[in-house]
Amino acid sequence: MSAPTRTPGPAAPGTVEVPARRRSLVAAAVVALRPRQWLKNLLVFAVPLAAGKLADRDNMTDATLALVCFCAAASATYLVNDSIDAKADRAHPTKRLRPIAAGELPVPIALTIAAVLAVASLGLAWASTYPAFFLTLIAYLVCTLGYTLGLKHEPVVELVLIAMGFLLRAIAGGTATGILLSPWFLTVAAFGSLFMAAGKRYSEFVRLSDDGHAARPSLARYTGSYLRFVWTLSATIMLTAYCLWAFQTATRAHGSVPLATWSVVPFVLAVLRFALDIDRADAGAPEDIAVKDRVLQVLALVWIVAFALGSAGL
Repeated sequence: MSAPTRTPGPAAPGTVEVPARRRSLVAAAVVALRPRQWLKNLLVFAVPLAAGKLADRDNMTDATLALVCFCAAASATYLVNDSIDAKADRAHPTKRLRPIAAGELPVPIALTIAAVLAVASLGLAWASTYPAFFLTLIAYLVCTLGYTLGLKHEPVVELVLIAMGFLLRAIAGGTATGILLSPWFLTVAAFGSLFMAAGKRYSEFVRLSDDGHAARPSLARYTGSYLRFVWTLSATIMLTAYCLWAFQTATRAHGSVPLATWSVVPFVLAVLRFALDIDRADAGAPEDIAVKDRVLQVLALVWIVAFALGSAGL
């Protein structure tokens, strides 16, 4: 199947479209932190959930601390990225509205806030119960800064780094709580992360015009068919690994209908639903889909309940 035809971006290259009413410095700073994208950091609860230990008070406390650390660290890297990319973002149909690109938040102030957030997140991680979490957060910062400082222009490498951002959040749920990470979990999380990363890039490739590709050079070195291959292959491996993991988990159940096995149904449906968004080129911002897609939210909730109860031995 051939890739959909690219549609042109809504703005001419180099133009800056700012809101009719400019934001205050404080409001601009808050928006620049991208709080909506903090939804990604909920992945830190994936390991306790998969292990059936999410209700444990200590695990919940440690995972919540990991959530706070990743929110601060992620916002720090967003500020650095937007400061470096301010000029290029002005040629992007939506990124030109970001506070730094729009001239609402001065770069020196943005970088100062970023430094404070990075130090605060590392300080909290250092004081956490498990030292491995501190190393996980450092790995996340290294990956995201490496991406920001130039690796985002390298095809495939930048896909892996985007996926690592998702994967390290999930791994942090284990290193922050001391819960052992299973090979099945790592396989599902790794290829699920690559699935979302490739889907995001595919959506951008289709949606952006050639001018938009100039703002993100790595896109010009991809083809739609290649990106479709990556997200399709990733989804296939992820679903296969999850089914095997769920069936293995179900062998520990005592009931006649193990819920871990039935969790495969909402999981597959949720992946198919998200794949539809990718195919429509609507997955450029996965967090927006998570907020707006009610069907996907219901499927995710049903899956969480089924797998959590299945992991608990039901």
